[in-house]
Amino acid sequence: MNKVLYHIIIGAVLAFVLSGCGQQKSVAEQKESTEAKKLLQGVWLEEDSETPVFQMKGDSVYYADSTSMPARFRVIGDTLYIGSEYRYFIEKHTNHLLWFRNQNGELVKFVKSDDAEMKDEIEQQKPQILSLNKVLKRDTVVFYDSQRYHLYVAINPTRYKVTRPAINEDGMEVENVYYDNIIHLSIFQGSTQLFSRDFRKQQYAEKVPAQILQSSILNNMEFTKVDANGFHFNVSVCVPDDASCYLIDQMVSFSGKPSVKLLEY
Repeated sequence: MNKVLYHIIIGAVLAFVLSGCGQQKSVAEQKESTEAKKLLQGVWLEEDSETPVFQMKGDSVYYADSTSMPARFRVIGDTLYIGSEYRYFIEKHTNHLLWFRNQNGELVKFVKSDDAEMKDEIEQQKPQILSLNKVLKRDTVVFYDSQRYHLYVAINPTRYKVTRPAINEDGMEVENVYYDNIIHLSIFQGSTQLFSRDFRKQQYAEKVPAQILQSSILNNMEFTKVDANGFHFNVSVCVPDDASCYLIDQMVSFSGKPSVKLLEY
C-alpha cells in the first residue's frame, strides 16, 4: 500500500470515529422534549387501583409517599429521567396515559387525575424525614478491680441529612431522607471525669467503606464489658432500613485513650 492511500484511509477512519464521538452527547447535553414535559404535568394514579403515585409540576416530580423526596425529571427521546441517574423507557404516553418500564423491567401503567383536591393534597405534603425525635440516654454503673465507674451515653438526633435510594411499590427508585445522630460518651470514676467526647459517623471512616458510610447513620452505642484494657462499647453504623450494618468495638482505656476494632459487617 502506498503512503498516499494509507493516509487517506487513516484520515477517513479518524473522521468517522470523531463524528461518532460528537454524536454521543451526554444526557445533560441532549435536548429534552418540552411537549412531553407539558403533557406530564398533573397527578398520576396507578391504573388498576387508582391510587395516587406522583405529581409532575414544572421540572419536579412529587411523590404521594410521605417519605420520598421530590426530584427533577426530564423526557429525552423515549426515556423518562428522574433525578441524576434513574431512567425509565416510555412505552406509551398521551395526555391521560403514561406507561413505562420500571427498574425491574415491569410495565407500569398510570392515568392522569383531574381531581383538584388530590393535587392540592400532594402539593401541601412535606416529605417526612425519618429519625429519632428525642434524645436517648443510658446510664450504666460498672465495677472493676474494686473501683466504681459511671458510664453515660446520649444519642442525639441532628439535622444532618442522609439520603438513601429505595424502590417504591411501583418499582420506581426514590430517595428517602434520614437524620444522622451524634452520640456523646462520658466516663466517670467517682467525681473524676476520665473521658468525654462526641462521636460522629465520620470517625469510623477507616472501618466503614466510603460508599456505605455516605448513606449510613451512626445508629447506636451500647456498653458491652469492662476488662483490663478498658471499657468496651458496641457501635453500629447502619444504612437505614437495610441489612447493611457495621458493628465496631469502641474501646476507651482507663487513661481515657480511645481505640476501635471492626467486629462484623
